[in-house]
Amino acid sequence: MTDEQRTEATDTVSASDQTASASNLTVSVLNQYERYVIGNYGRTPLVVDRAEGSYFWDLDGKRYLDLFPGWGCSAVGHCHPKVVAAIREQVGRLVHMDNTFYTVAQGRLAEMLGERSFGGQSYFCNSGAEATEAAIKIARRATPAGRYKVITMEKSFHGRTYGAMSATAQSKTHAGNEPLLAGFTYVPFDDVEAVAAAIDDETAAVLVEPIQGEGGVRVPSDDYLAGLRDLCDGTNVVLIFDEVQTGCGRTGRWFGYQHWDVEPDVMTLGKALGGGAPIAAILAREEVAAALTPGSHATTYGANPLVVSAAIGMIDAVESENLLDNAARMGDYLRERLPTIEPEPGVFQEIRGKGLMLAVELTVPGSGVVAKCLDAGLRVNCTQDTVLRMLPAMNITREQIDEGLEILGRALADVTHEAVTS
Repeated sequence: MTDEQRTEATDTVSASDQTASASNLTVSVLNQYERYVIGNYGRTPLVVDRAEGSYFWDLDGKRYLDLFPGWGCSAVGHCHPKVVAAIREQVGRLVHMDNTFYTVAQGRLAEMLGERSFGGQSYFCNSGAEATEAAIKIARRATPAGRYKVITMEKSFHGRTYGAMSATAQSKTHAGNEPLLAGFTYVPFDDVEAVAAAIDDETAAVLVEPIQGEGGVRVPSDDYLAGLRDLCDGTNVVLIFDEVQTGCGRTGRWFGYQHWDVEPDVMTLGKALGGGAPIAAILAREEVAAALTPGSHATTYGANPLVVSAAIGMIDAVESENLLDNAARMGDYLRERLPTIEPEPGVFQEIRGKGLMLAVELTVPGSGVVAKCLDAGLRVNCTQDTVLRMLPAMNITREQIDEGLEILGRALADVTHEAVTS
């Protein structure tokens, strides 16, 4: 055997050993989860090892294009250098400090958010659900005694804590958790008259997503948010926009409401705010914000310096790299390209969304499409059974979109063929 043959054989054995080692570790991790982690998630048997930009890799080294990064949290891509650098710098200075004192980073982030929105004041927490809870509390405290009801929209999603879950008008979220909290009324989305009919002397707030996310990426009529604003103004009801999914640049504007030039009294933020780090917030008009007095609401980890620094890094990334414009342009490109991969007429019922918050409603179930895409190295999401949902990173490229659509097109063709022949 020549030296070259020996080297090749050694490399082959080494690669084989690495594959076997990765496979063994995958099995070990899955077994560990089964034994020690509560099974409240329907997990895919894939162990993610690392991620960067719009890609992640499993333990076997297989690469996946991620068009749904972190369920929308990694909106500037996985491990964005500015987010990573901000956390690294902060971790050597101050990991955590409670809100007994002031920190430089919290004040700076609050100012950045206020300047980019309607000038509101911020309260920071850890998750979108917690932001919903704070928004409900502030609305009830800011309105006269006896007002406690909150009107929300069918197919909405606001979180899984009891208040946020009660606000969420989807029976599948409620199942097994009844009784829900009192005071929530559900009406159809994009129907101002239904909201008007539901308002009474006990109504404190109207809570709405400018674009419904988990409900299927449903974009309202152009006059919907303005109609709600007028209605709330006329009845002294607090208008809350849930921007946990639409906020922080996802739609090509800093906040979803800016597409319609209608400002809320309170806005909730989460997901993309921390560039992958766990931070959320509400912003409230100053006169509404005054209802949260010392002792009325708090969270120990709210405005943790690490995640606040990550959020500042996220905003810096968006603006220094012109990602709002890229989100708008790549969203347009994706919408233009999507019809070209329809496997046959009638499979696509509707394509909708704004910026890089997009969905394709199918006339066939979407779960099989998601599974085939993942097998081929692409991650997308299915919601409401037949709605393929995509929330690509704001720095995604045309080449990556083309790569994803090639895989998605093949998966759609396979599922459609199987549906016809079965």
